[in-house]
Amino acid sequence: MSGRHGIAKSRWLPAYVVVYLAFLYLPILLLPIFSFNNAAATTFPLAGFTLKWYASLWTNTVMLEAARNSLFVGICVATLSTGLGICAARALTRYRFRGREAANGLLMAPLFLPEIIVAVSLLMIILQIGMELSLATVILGQTVFCLPYAMSVLTSGFEGFDRSLEEASLDLGETAFGTFRRVTLPVVAPAIVSSLLVSFTISLDEFILAFFLSGTEPTLPVYIWGQLRFAAKLPSVLALGSIMIALSIILLTTAEIIRRRAERRIQGA
Repeated sequence: MSGRHGIAKSRWLPAYVVVYLAFLYLPILLLPIFSFNNAAATTFPLAGFTLKWYASLWTNTVMLEAARNSLFVGICVATLSTGLGICAARALTRYRFRGREAANGLLMAPLFLPEIIVAVSLLMIILQIGMELSLATVILGQTVFCLPYAMSVLTSGFEGFDRSLEEASLDLGETAFGTFRRVTLPVVAPAIVSSLLVSFTISLDEFILAFFLSGTEPTLPVYIWGQLRFAAKLPSVLALGSIMIALSIILLTTAEIIRRRAERRIQGA
């Protein structure tokens, strides 16, 4: 009986997965569909095919400025979170010290805390120390938020690293820094590239921290939020959202391909 019950469950599982994925992704797929609609209304049937909403983005100076802000913030956040993640991942995977588990838990805490709580807390700290809200505060806040994601990618890279390579380099007379630069970094380079891409993607799409900390310099998600109040601008927002979705998918897919290739190379070695 238990075997038959298990077979019945397995038959329902594919249907459940299909319904679950449809619930998650069908609303997202509607964005690019309506972004090509010739009418401002987001209803079926479509009025016709057009690219004018995409063309209008290149003449929108406010949107282009927000895009430049997001690009600058994303590059800075990816660089900072990956740099800090390299140090933290190396320490946690190479050494055993008192408070190691507690340190790891604190570093990973932003993954489990509600993002709005993190945003409000950072806002209170920034205002208390007298900093003005700007792109710099957005970079600081998003670095805290992206660091756990960078560490997750980098930790797997450092855990698969053969320490005997470092020991051989040190035995041959290389310094500790030279060994890290010439031996360790090239081996974990795929994990570093994946961390950069993942952190940049998360920063590009992040809204809550940017909304609380950006001040008068909005990023793209904050700009999109402001435009949703105007029905006439909704098609342009859909076009911009479709571009951001496509860019996020490309970056995350690239990061995953790099990570899997590095994992296969390490396992083969």
